[in-house]
Amino acid sequence: MSSLPELPLHRRLVDALYSEAMALAGEARTYFDEAGRAEREALDPLIRVSFSCESLKVTTRLMHVIAWLLTQRAVQAGELLPRDALDPSRRLGDAPTTDQSLLDVLPTRARTLIDASTDLHRRVGRLDMGLDDVETGSPALSMQRMLARAF
Repeated sequence: MSSLPELPLHRRLVDALYSEAMALAGEARTYFDEAGRAEREALDPLIRVSFSCESLKVTTRLMHVIAWLLTQRAVQAGELLPRDALDPSRRLGDAPTTDQSLLDVLPTRARTLIDASTDLHRRVGRLDMGLDDVETGSPALSMQRMLARAF
């Protein structure tokens, strides 16, 4: 298999997701480094530490997404073979999770950024899993791989 089906649609989707990821990364940086500072300082000391950890989780999710999207762009540009994009090192990295009870006590803007980064990672994860369908041509084999990764 040499490329993803309906490459123009895929290219537009990758470009839109890349723009979304970069905008979200900028928002997160601005909030966690600047605007959220006062909100963080007003929190209980233990929650403050968790707040800082959550900012790192947001960054991790977004960097995994951006790296995956850049890999897809390299494939589309002919700089990387599609089969090379299937190497485990080029697949979407795992996203750290956030405990709901912690989310409930964080400032609204922090919760919004955490939720947005989680949602973006989940959507890109579906695309990443879809690469197995394209490579194998077998929905059954793809499902087996997806289940193996999940468990």
